[in-house]
Amino acid sequence: MTSKVLIVATNGFEQSELLKPRQNLKDAGMITTIASPEEGSIRGWDKKDWGESVSVDMSVEDADVDDFDALLLPGGQMNPDILRMNDTVISLVRSFNEAGKPIAAICHAPWLLVEADIVEDRKVTSWPSVRTDLRNAGGHVVDEECVIDGNLITSRNPDDIPAFSKALIEMLQTAESKVAEDA
Repeated sequence: MTSKVLIVATNGFEQSELLKPRQNLKDAGMITTIASPEEGSIRGWDKKDWGESVSVDMSVEDADVDDFDALLLPGGQMNPDILRMNDTVISLVRSFNEAGKPIAAICHAPWLLVEADIVEDRKVTSWPSVRTDLRNAGGHVVDEECVIDGNLITSRNPDDIPAFSKALIEMLQTAESKVAEDA
């Protein structure tokens, strides 16, 4: 079984936080699909200016939790701030959580977890400016490179991408192994 990971993003995603985890997932033999409220392509933010564009594979409206094994939410300040106002995106985050599927959110992306109301009593981390929102939503906030609490994987910033990617890949590989054993 090959794991399928849905990546939800829009214009202003932190370039490294989408491109590097996506490549790490691909290198591990996993399939990634980018969903967005926009059609065609979306443009990343690379440190202090606009960066590369990536092709959108599908609309968030067409994304179905049953078609994917995990959800990846890249950060950047603009990207999650825009997405947290999109009811379809928030519904997707909730659906992945209700299904117990991995949700990996880095940097500012935990804003989406707050909006989906899924951080209460969960251990999480994020970019420093998001931590008050996580605390106010009932999360137990720590300053660690990668935090795993059940199906949630959170990280702080682009420096944490190796640990963030590794955690998601290992969680998916463990699930794949369990499915293979049960077959």
